[in-house]
Amino acid sequence: MKKTVGILAHVDAGKTTFSERALYLSRAIRSLGRVDHQDAFLDAHPLEKQRGITIFSGQACFQLNGDTIYWLDTPGHVDFSTEMERAVSVMDYAILVISCAEGVQSHTETVWRLLESYGVPVFIFLNKIDRTGADPDAVIAQMRKRLSPEILDLRAYQSTAAMDEATQEAVAAQDEELLETLFSTGYDESLWHASLTKQITQRRCFPVMAGCALEGTGVAEFLARFAVLTPTNYHHEDLLTAQCYRVRHDAQGMRLCFLKLLTGTLCVKDELPLPGGPVKVNELRIYHGEKYTATDLAQAGDIVAIPGLEGVKPGDRIGLDGVNQFRTVPMMAADVLWDEKTVPAFRMMQALRVLEDEDPSLAVEEARGHISVHVMGKIQLEVLRQLMQERYGYAITFGPFRVLYKETIAAPAIGWGHYEPLRHYAEVMLRIVPTAPGSGVTFRSLAHVDELSLNWQRLIAGHVSEKQHKGVLTGAPLTDVCVELLAGRAHLKHTEGGDFRQAVYRGIRNALMHAESVLLEPIYGFAITAPSEQYGALSGALTRMQASVESPEYDGDSITLRGEAVFSLFAAWQEDFMALTRGRGSLQVWMSRYAPCKNQQEIVDAAGYNPCADDSPDSVFCAKGAGFTVPWDQVKNYAHTSYEE
Repeated sequence: MKKTVGILAHVDAGKTTFSERALYLSRAIRSLGRVDHQDAFLDAHPLEKQRGITIFSGQACFQLNGDTIYWLDTPGHVDFSTEMERAVSVMDYAILVISCAEGVQSHTETVWRLLESYGVPVFIFLNKIDRTGADPDAVIAQMRKRLSPEILDLRAYQSTAAMDEATQEAVAAQDEELLETLFSTGYDESLWHASLTKQITQRRCFPVMAGCALEGTGVAEFLARFAVLTPTNYHHEDLLTAQCYRVRHDAQGMRLCFLKLLTGTLCVKDELPLPGGPVKVNELRIYHGEKYTATDLAQAGDIVAIPGLEGVKPGDRIGLDGVNQFRTVPMMAADVLWDEKTVPAFRMMQALRVLEDEDPSLAVEEARGHISVHVMGKIQLEVLRQLMQERYGYAITFGPFRVLYKETIAAPAIGWGHYEPLRHYAEVMLRIVPTAPGSGVTFRSLAHVDELSLNWQRLIAGHVSEKQHKGVLTGAPLTDVCVELLAGRAHLKHTEGGDFRQAVYRGIRNALMHAESVLLEPIYGFAITAPSEQYGALSGALTRMQASVESPEYDGDSITLRGEAVFSLFAAWQEDFMALTRGRGSLQVWMSRYAPCKNQQEIVDAAGYNPCADDSPDSVFCAKGAGFTVPWDQVKNYAHTSYEE
């Protein structure tokens, strides 16, 4: 079998050390490296060695119990969560490492929710059981409370030939037939093993084992159990489907596109069915750390790198409809600052586009004379600064963080887009309707095919989805709307595909100019645990931020506060949190949702955005053999289409 296994953790839980031990025990590496010695196999980048943390997802390939394992080591720091999610999207199973000394930490719950959203079965390794104060029983109780009540303690089964009585009962408790068998005929190893395997793959239980990765305690036993409890079922006889999970550039600047084959077979000289047309594959590589082996054949379950493959980015699916929409998105942006006398702006953009190719969440933008990037936090900015210096010799810094807003509308609005310079013609009548939060931008057609042929309607749908449309308040991304095509017109001779692109862009913009726009700001969810005597200080701080807080949860001498707060206020307060709690509190945060901004006019005024500076809301008509521009608020009077309910 072929298995893609990811290893995840909160930073400093021992994830890379566990990976190192697993690779050594499986004979994938000859000697053990260490993070503090800067020689860990999968932390090969100089920045990772320097900082002692995983920044880029690493890949190893080895044999375990006769199976081919693709081992994905992911970043544990919250600033690199987007990198982690791209790896999660192709995992068959995940190993979550939790430190017995620290327990469930802030980023652990974020990782857990992400694995849940992708439906990835999870094994848990309790690490650092040798540390002073380590209490595995207490951490398991904590996991059952904060992660899932279906945490299954397999420590007693970790290195024994058969399940102990408590484990037998725990496995049978999730399987009615097995429970009846236990009471009638007793324990049967094969039945229990089959049931446990099924429960794990269906995420009905989450097995926990323990040890010390640095000393090697418990790792071999964990891997032995893991190997026999993780079946996969790939079909290489089906048509080829695949997903791109990462893009890298090697030392020579060659673009490497990493594909996880979901079904089918891919051979050298085969053609990949890409949206822009078929592309021939000239080389297939299987990476193990920084080195690779060339192969002529890859099958479902394999992860291969294709050098020089263009037109495919992380999240793209080949042979399948749609693109994987990643859930982890930055909520901040920062301007890139540099000496333009030494590096022209177009050169800076070229370099940043390469980094964006590897990490699409950077969303590099050039507007109003500034270049900006979307980021998760300060550590990511520092890494970007070092990468630009290392790869290109460009010295850059960054301006202050600013919040990434979004825009929607409060009520339906109609707009027209008309494009008719000489020998061109296209018109659309669009209605933009508000939709549920988190729905993005969708499309539906209400136009009759007798009025506008189906091929033009499909083209219009493509133009709606092919770009990120901007709102008219601050130029923030438009979201939570449905663009409805009410009517449209084409010309038998003069209409080309690009004409409808112009009409659609202008029509959406025109509708927004007529709409009541709403500015949306990011809302953080948070969970604070601190000594109960600090409740007053915490409550006061949260009240000043206008946070909504649930009823406090008391557990002995500690208190937990959960709620939501506006990101722009809460993000700055995080730096003061440890000082407020004198280092005795823990804080977990996550992106909860977007909500209407309470100080919308203040933000809009500060932005000083000109809504006509990007896509024009005006239209182009033709009279007496020449095109002329009609201002957005007069287009309705010139339009050639109308609509009746």
